[in-house]
Amino acid sequence: MRLLFALFLFGSGIMTMSLAMRGLPTDKTPDEVGRFMIALEQTDYLIFWVGFFKTVTGALMFVPRTAPLAVLMSLPYAFNILLYVTFFAHQFLVVGIPDFAACALLIYCYFDWYRPLFQGPTPLENATTPETESAPEAANAL
Repeated sequence: MRLLFALFLFGSGIMTMSLAMRGLPTDKTPDEVGRFMIALEQTDYLIFWVGFFKTVTGALMFVPRTAPLAVLMSLPYAFNILLYVTFFAHQFLVVGIPDFAACALLIYCYFDWYRPLFQGPTPLENATTPETESAPEAANAL
């Protein structure tokens, strides 16, 4: 699942960057989705950086050591796509729902890796402070 999601992010990220450089395809009489794409294109750089972020996230997901970080990085994108296809582009629900589901499943799979982020500070056993370490030396010096 991780490798498929990584391949999807990496491939769609490269595609998004190339579309940003060549121009997004929009209709002459756009609907809500077309108007949204025109607004994105007018920002000039936003869509390129979204594609770059997806490409980097997908590349990080290929490496097992950085996969948990990449899954967290992909969550805002996946959630945004879920909202986008739910409220605007209903015809792309077939892509948006599995995209978010894959991200949610991977977060569940890596939750043991994330668990320390939600725990409080752990007390150190037999912790010594600089004052307690130097106290015996000071007593011997007298």
